[in-house]
Amino acid sequence: MTGNTVRLNAIKDVEAYVPPAVSFAPDEAPGEIFGTNVFSKVVMQKRLPKSVYKSVVATIEDSAPLDPAVADAVASAMKDWALEKGATHYAHVFYPLTHGTAEKHDSFLEPTGDGATLAEFSGKTLTQGEPDASSFPNGGLRSTFEARGYTAWDVTSPAYVLENPNGNTLCIPTIFVSMTGDSLDHKTPLLRSQQAMGLQAERVLKLFGHENPDRVVSYAGPEQEYFLVDRHFFLARPDLLNAGRTLFGSKPPKGQEFDDHYFGAIPDRVLGFMMDTERELFKLGIPAKTRHNEVAPGQFEIAPMFERSNVASDHQQLLMTTFKRIAQKHGMECLFHEKPFAGVNGSGKHVNFSIGNASQGNLFLPGDTPHENAQFLVFCAAVIRAVHKYGGLLRSSVASASNDHRLGANEAPPAIISIFLGDQLADVFDQVSKGGATSSKEKGTLMIGVDTLPNLTSDPGDRNRTSPFAFTGNRFEFRAPGSMQSIAGPMVTLNTIMAESLDFLASKIEAGLAEGTEFNVVVQKVLEEVISNHGVVVFNGDGYSDEWQVEAEQRGLKNLRTTLDALPEIVTSEAMDLFSKYEVFSEREMESRYEISLEQYALSVAVEAKLTYEIGSTIVLPAAVRYQTELALNVSTLRAAGVEAATEPLTEVTEPLTALREALAGLRTALAHEVHGAFWEATHARDGLLPAMAAVRAAADTLEGIVADDLWPLPTYQEMLYIL
Repeated sequence: MTGNTVRLNAIKDVEAYVPPAVSFAPDEAPGEIFGTNVFSKVVMQKRLPKSVYKSVVATIEDSAPLDPAVADAVASAMKDWALEKGATHYAHVFYPLTHGTAEKHDSFLEPTGDGATLAEFSGKTLTQGEPDASSFPNGGLRSTFEARGYTAWDVTSPAYVLENPNGNTLCIPTIFVSMTGDSLDHKTPLLRSQQAMGLQAERVLKLFGHENPDRVVSYAGPEQEYFLVDRHFFLARPDLLNAGRTLFGSKPPKGQEFDDHYFGAIPDRVLGFMMDTERELFKLGIPAKTRHNEVAPGQFEIAPMFERSNVASDHQQLLMTTFKRIAQKHGMECLFHEKPFAGVNGSGKHVNFSIGNASQGNLFLPGDTPHENAQFLVFCAAVIRAVHKYGGLLRSSVASASNDHRLGANEAPPAIISIFLGDQLADVFDQVSKGGATSSKEKGTLMIGVDTLPNLTSDPGDRNRTSPFAFTGNRFEFRAPGSMQSIAGPMVTLNTIMAESLDFLASKIEAGLAEGTEFNVVVQKVLEEVISNHGVVVFNGDGYSDEWQVEAEQRGLKNLRTTLDALPEIVTSEAMDLFSKYEVFSEREMESRYEISLEQYALSVAVEAKLTYEIGSTIVLPAAVRYQTELALNVSTLRAAGVEAATEPLTEVTEPLTALREALAGLRTALAHEVHGAFWEATHARDGLLPAMAAVRAAADTLEGIVADDLWPLPTYQEMLYIL
């Protein structure tokens, strides 16, 4: 049996692929199924008493405290609706500090005294659950023997029925906290930060004459990049199966250099998968909007419409789960790793961010009057100040072992956090910093609060894909989050630093008005101060260039290249004060997240290192030795027959084979090296394991280009990326 039997069989199986049966009627309209599996406001209005419905809607839309008295009525209606949908169980769904989703299922049915069963679901059951808290990451907040944890219903995120061929489940989004009230999840701080930001934004709106403004919330529209590979290839690659990325593999002869995959015609098999996933997303109320081929072969993207950030975060987690499930139905594996294939474009999760409310709308949208545009500039100035002052925290919010493979490369924004504003807006703020804007590149005269102020266009400049934080006309796009991570972490940071910045601006304006200064003059002075002190974070140039690295250092901007460079930003006194002041995190919770991040970094790299050693020793090395032996036997046979034999091929394979053996020995030593403490384990992973793994890979990838194809055991990049 030859070494590439698995590869050949995988290719044959891919060629024999038969699409699954169509699971929906061809004449089914997306609009008819959207939200059909969601316990939405429309459903609640039909099923709840009017007073109960109004109480729940007040909690959802106005952040009014949840009235415990309504819980039983909601639970009863939710249970009846779910049973009609075929649900047999309910589950409190929560988001532990793993970037994944967790759920515990309980049956609706409870036994009665006469041996029958009765479907029960009380208000108490709806509002609170009790999963084990000891088996999730907690960073020292809980001891192993302290198992009690609580889930609590998040009224603002709708419940839904998740369909399965074997039965349906009512899913209830919840928060997850310890018995002592410490957050053990991503949702709790997101809700806290949303509230903190909204309160400060409303202060600013009141200063601009909006009495009793509607509650301001943040909105998110996360774009999701991903790869698809056939599952036969996936199962033949232990590295993809266990680590989510290839630890070996040489670049294919044709990569993405022709730019022919981006926005190209979507392959039929992939389009079938996309249509299937979108149908499931529509039923769950997830507003999937855009689909297309991405830059790299085998890479694709989906983009939803904007939603409230906590709902967008929940939907993003549900989207990833749905993609994984539907991909397997279509005989494929969906890869969310930031860098599943070396040498080709990695995957990110660009988070489009805005804030607004029902009455004033999007606060990052230029207005039609001078007063509205002054308000717009104040909110933009808050972003500029926040990103400059807390750029290190933003970088730490996207730090992970997997995202380190992507950030800073010429495919993703640099690790230096800067803002792109576009020519017009950057010019306006530049003039503000010099004492007042008197002209606009595109619209003529511009003066804060003066009637001659023209309308600012909603697309005031080109886009900049090299910027980590870019204004794109009516929102800011945070391009640094990784494709695997929950968007909750970045949104918590964005909400909190915006709360602090809006608090600062509101206080400054209030102080100026208290001194008797005219409103427009106060606003002008505040904008001037912000841009003078924080305008260095604005950069409209090429973030990939070497010159920017030098210039950013001269500007005093941090360049936190790796996760271990970024994570200490979480536990600085400035960060502790920030999150404590706005009651988003306690110091205990901050310390726990720092410890968890270090631990997850070290564990991720350690798993990859062990896989590299295992695959290198048991798959790559034997294949290379077989080829070397075959060449040596050929040389011996030819010489025994009196024929001159070329020894160059034998020499060519011997050198990288020797290098592979030496690299494996080095990796084995690095794996055996004992260190204690989360920081030192993470440091050893970065400085010891990663270089040792790179040495093994370099030798193995060289051998891939030398060893005879009929002996190479692993599916290659060329096969995985192009045979689908």
